Amino acid sequence: MMFTPEHEELRRSLQKFIAAEVNPHVDAWEEAGIFPAHELFKKLGDLGFLGLTKPVEYGGQGLDYSFSMVMAEELGNIHCGGVPMAIGVQTDMATPALARFGSDGVRREFLAPSIAGDYVACLGVSEVGAGSDVASIKTFARKDGADYVINGGKMWTTNGTQADWICLLANTSDGPVHQNKSLICVPMKTEGVEIARKLDKLGMRSSDTAQIFFDDVRVPQRYRIGEEGKGFTYQMLQFQEERLWAAAKALKSGERLIEQTIEYARNRQAFGKSILDNQVVHFRLAELATEIELLRSLTYRACELYVAGQDVTRLASMAKLKAGRLGREVSDACLQYWGGMGFMNETPVSRAYRDSRLGSIGGGSDEIMLTILCKLMGTLPGTSNVAERKRKDD
Repeated sequence: MMFTPEHEELRRSLQKFIAAEVNPHVDAWEEAGIFPAHELFKKLGDLGFLGLTKPVEYGGQGLDYSFSMVMAEELGNIHCGGVPMAIGVQTDMATPALARFGSDGVRREFLAPSIAGDYVACLGVSEVGAGSDVASIKTFARKDGADYVINGGKMWTTNGTQADWICLLANTSDGPVHQNKSLICVPMKTEGVEIARKLDKLGMRSSDTAQIFFDDVRVPQRYRIGEEGKGFTYQMLQFQEERLWAAAKALKSGERLIEQTIEYARNRQAFGKSILDNQVVHFRLAELATEIELLRSLTYRACELYVAGQDVTRLASMAKLKAGRLGREVSDACLQYWGGMGFMNETPVSRAYRDSRLGSIGGGSDEIMLTILCKLMGTLPGTSNVAERKRKDD
């Protein structure tokens, strides 16, 4: 991956912003169980960080996805997982389909203020009975004149208690499950939208996560993103960016945890020498650093191909799978070397241990990533080697 001076300036700008506007407040936000999304997002929007890849006519920068990947990687310098995840929802999870397929009117109404930081966005896909199995969602939007009337509910919605609008995936017909869904922009203050509760989570404490109900919620059909019935396809495309974002964000957060563990283990004495002096410790940390660098190579390669216009479902799924598992492996190993202090909430390794666990669940579980890969490899019953067939076609 070849980075330009513009990429490096973006890195420096984000590093300065994080050091001044985010990290000094992270501990308080974690304690409160929420961060001021409108306040922080407005600052990010004023600096142009929320629309790096979005069209310039709606306030974006019009850059390619490599800039979004650089931003995701630098967000790994934030001293928690919740705040960067919330930012990622705004930039790479709730808005890509809107930017790509939305009408001019709906983009001006929802995308432009999201880029500016005036609106906080959230994504409504998962439900109580439909997490990884997106096709089985039950939320339904029936047509009534020029409107949709929406009934159902969404679960585990990041930014949900503070959001101004939700990018909602809903069934809009009774047709086949992969062809009956649409993405709809729904203002959260619409009558019938109920934030049922703010969820109490194991980790990602500073990110507000909501359960939301929709009771006869009426919105204009013009709020639909793109074509009716294409919502499942659009959401799968959004997942490509979400999964690349997750892999990129894992890089520096993992490296930082290893560095903190090296420093702690160097200063912690046991049996007449530092913990770091034990070969099993410094060898293990070197091995984990190598794994992170390998993940970086995979992520950068996937990004290059994505920028070139190729379908990166296979590589993005691999990167997401590896990032989730490696995040758990790094935090678990590092916590062990902190000993009893690693079990204390006051240490960074404890927070990383809790936050990293979501990486193998959210945005598609490890098992879903493996299923996707097996389908592409032709190893599932009734499938052929899609990748091989594609090479032959080319």
